[in-house]
Amino acid sequence: MKSKKRIVLAYSGGLDTSIILKWLQENYDAEVICYTADIGQKIDRKKILSNAKKFGVKKIIIKDLKDIFVKDYVFPMLRGHAIYEGVYLLGTSIARPLIAKDQIRIAKKYKAYAVSHGATGKGNDQVRFELGYHYFDPKIDVIAPWRIWKLKSRTDLINYAKKHGIPIPKDKKGEPPFSVDDNLFHTSTEGKILENPKNSAPEFIFQRTISPERASRKAKNISIDFKNGDPVALDGKKFRPAKLLEKLNQLAGDNGIGRVDLVENRFLGIKSRGVYETPGGTLLINAHRAIESVTLDKNTMHQKDSVMPRYAELIYNGYWYSKERFKIQKIIDMNRNKVNGTVKLKLYKGNITIQSRVTKSKAYSMQKVSFEENKSFNKSNVEKFIDIHKKKLRN
Repeated sequence: MKSKKRIVLAYSGGLDTSIILKWLQENYDAEVICYTADIGQKIDRKKILSNAKKFGVKKIIIKDLKDIFVKDYVFPMLRGHAIYEGVYLLGTSIARPLIAKDQIRIAKKYKAYAVSHGATGKGNDQVRFELGYHYFDPKIDVIAPWRIWKLKSRTDLINYAKKHGIPIPKDKKGEPPFSVDDNLFHTSTEGKILENPKNSAPEFIFQRTISPERASRKAKNISIDFKNGDPVALDGKKFRPAKLLEKLNQLAGDNGIGRVDLVENRFLGIKSRGVYETPGGTLLINAHRAIESVTLDKNTMHQKDSVMPRYAELIYNGYWYSKERFKIQKIIDMNRNKVNGTVKLKLYKGNITIQSRVTKSKAYSMQKVSFEENKSFNKSNVEKFIDIHKKKLRN
């Protein structure tokens, strides 16, 4: 007997992917394998298993990728200080390349002819997933339901779910949910009232940060140790990458740190309004810049800053596996072995204050900078320096 074809679906167990699972079964003569990448999102294993088994799925795979996600994706991105359009720390963008990579691994293992994802036809994630798929298997078929099915809106999806007995979750107001993406690095919330940029974000949508107004009146002091450009310890205690970020998320979230409300320019050209929470990442990017300020020379720092906008754009657009991103990463990491030391921070009601930077690096010279000492700095060269730049001013 000829074996049935297989499709690997990126499956969360939630409303959208449960609908996609049923739709694939109705429209394709193939076995659907449900694949969930655990990258630190709120995950209900029992729900994933029960929802998939309800539709007769025999192969359900949940893979713990949290440490890989933080160590090999989040930390390299943070070393580049990647910020898209001035505010977005790329929490969704950085997760998709890893999910795509491991989804293809599963597809190859089970000889699947196709992979499928739940990204909408207007969003960025469809590009990110599919560029990742292409990098690891250019010949695999990709099924993107949102681009081909007849369900055109959230209302259509809810009606389809009711028809097939798919549970419809409710938000805190008892209504169908916002569009939410979360992982260990961030949470994003879009849709509904947020689609109109004149509306303020309601407090109940925030999931991992409390408002600065409700944060403690007592400041929290912490220290972060860096080795070779990556954080390795909190308050002197070493942690694995995922656990370290988890603890920083809690500390920052409890102090009202890490909220961003933005209107971004999507890769496809559509403007989109969303609310992002990246508490631990906000601490790390501030602390990393602080430790680099006393460990790297001016030219290295400025070169990194000059490539950052393009680097962030590549990540946002789904080009994590591109030659250009690899090339820029080499520039970013050229002197990462010098970035070692400890940064102390004060967290207070949504604010981060750098209190101290401690390192064995000689990049910062107290002797040269001191107002009390002039022997190590030749002031006569300053006039020559200024004269050179006077000439350049009129060129």
